[in-house]
Amino acid sequence: MARTLLALVATLILGLFSAPLAGEAQPARKVPRIGMIMFGSPESATAPRPFRQRLKELGYIEGQSILLEMRYASGREEALPELISDLVRLRVDAIFAPADQMVLAAKRTTSTIPIVMVACDALAAGLVDSLSHPGGNLTGISCQSSEVSSKRLALLRETIPKASRVGVVWNPGDPGKAIEWQNTQIAARALRMMPMSLEVRNPKDIDTVITPTTKQRVDVLMVLGDALTTFSRQRISELAAKNAIPTIYAFRDFVEAGGLMSYGPLNSAMYGHAADYVDKILKGAKPGDLPVEQPTKFELVINLKAAKVLGLTIPSSLLAQADEVVQ
Repeated sequence: MARTLLALVATLILGLFSAPLAGEAQPARKVPRIGMIMFGSPESATAPRPFRQRLKELGYIEGQSILLEMRYASGREEALPELISDLVRLRVDAIFAPADQMVLAAKRTTSTIPIVMVACDALAAGLVDSLSHPGGNLTGISCQSSEVSSKRLALLRETIPKASRVGVVWNPGDPGKAIEWQNTQIAARALRMMPMSLEVRNPKDIDTVITPTTKQRVDVLMVLGDALTTFSRQRISELAAKNAIPTIYAFRDFVEAGGLMSYGPLNSAMYGHAADYVDKILKGAKPGDLPVEQPTKFELVINLKAAKVLGLTIPSSLLAQADEVVQ
């Protein structure tokens, strides 16, 4: 009896000591780390929310099954290389770059870490060699904004039939916008409109190009959407209203900031879809094998409050085309 009791005690003691050892033998599961590089600030950046929401829908839990490393340039393009270098030093598993400037900076910094982009005219800008087989470490969504320039100009013409001189606000430092500016000139001349280049290279340039003098030279404005103009959307909308210049924008973010109208792809949908690419890469897919996709849905958003401030009556035919009318 005593021997049986001693054997039982010995077994229990051995179990107590061996259980932790067995647990320690299990390799720790690595939590993937995703770098996110934003041109703006935490308050102005529009990409994180839909990206995070889609990750959640895919089953990822921030801080547990996935880690997000956020970096913000606060409107300073010159800060992008060092911010991305910091992500590279952390050995993140992928980098999400939601605009051309960030894509270019990431591509120049790393050729090994997968980059998921939301860019404009990625093929024409030379970001990838092919949409179907991008190759290398870059893939994602290309919004092909150059192709909708003629549509935006036609909407302006329908809103202000007598408009003949259009000022185009764009960033020449963005290769995608340089291509879009070229296509905009062709589209404007086809509609017998005269395009005028209004270049902005940093947020301070916004106040310089949209002035009372601008109103004297142009009838309407078109703002090409990129990281810089989106970051400055509030100020652009304010100046356009202050100087009574009807303006069309690339994305609804500008209308939500007080702009008159926008026509373009759904940014939130593109940012959310970027999370699908990250998911595939984390599951073993190579970015160069994932085709670059293009948006299939575009939306027209009209702000009637902004129209009232400008003293404009939006044609009923145009309101009928709108996907959303902001009262």
